[in-house]
Amino acid sequence: MIFGLISGILGLLISLLIIAFFILGERKILGYCQYRKGPNKVGFMGLLQSFSDLMKLIFKFKFYSFQSRSYISLIGVFLLICLVVFYCLIYGSYYSFSYSEFNFLWFLVVTSFSSYSLLCAGWGSYSKYSFLGAMRSAFGSVSFEACFMCVVIFCSLCYGGYCISDYYFSNIYSFVLFPLIYVVFLVCILCETNRTPFDYAESESELVSGFNTEYSGIFFTCLFACEYIIIFIFSWLGSVIMFGGGLVGSIFLFVHLLFFMWARATLPRIRYDYFVNFFWSVALPLLIVSFFFIVN
Repeated sequence: MIFGLISGILGLLISLLIIAFFILGERKILGYCQYRKGPNKVGFMGLLQSFSDLMKLIFKFKFYSFQSRSYISLIGVFLLICLVVFYCLIYGSYYSFSYSEFNFLWFLVVTSFSSYSLLCAGWGSYSKYSFLGAMRSAFGSVSFEACFMCVVIFCSLCYGGYCISDYYFSNIYSFVLFPLIYVVFLVCILCETNRTPFDYAESESELVSGFNTEYSGIFFTCLFACEYIIIFIFSWLGSVIMFGGGLVGSIFLFVHLLFFMWARATLPRIRYDYFVNFFWSVALPLLIVSFFFIVN
């Protein structure tokens, strides 16, 4: 229990540190893709820009004298923080002696609560833009959970269990067996993390800012940081279940992070009906058909 708590805290701190430089790297890559310099003023080559933005958002305060906000919206923020802490506990337990035999299933359990946190954060803000973004995000989460459940079953059939620590020595077994499922999994995590081209919950060109329109200061920081931590956790999860641990898994962890940056810089937003049809008419049947090949 003590090892699990310590590993979870260390996992959270490591995730926050990686996310700070991931945000900086993303802004740099987006800048060069748009023929800009990106952050380069704060610190050496802009290395302290993320920490400067964090301090600005923490000390920024807003009075709500004329604007009312439901407590449900704050519950949604705190619920999302709790879900991220649970993700970090599972991530930390992978590198300690406190792992569970069913820690892969815990990912599925924690993921199923993410849509509730975004619904509370959007619906409780008393804003039509936030409400529309929350509804889009909730339906996207349902679509992701259906496909993610199939990926969990697929990995359990391949490796004979739900313990992620047993996948360490699998190397690239899953990727060689079904590379198309790996591609579907990458598309799924783009949907879960509200990233381009599936950022329907935060599409600035259509919804001003999505479910986080009415948030600022520390609450916006929490929503923003939690989203990036989930990106890191699922990038790590994809590298473990498809490429195992060790050097190959670490390399593909950074490949996944670069994939998120590349997708945001290059891919256009897909129409919402195309997105729904892809998940329920293409991705889900493809994952179900792959089960028959494994069983037979």
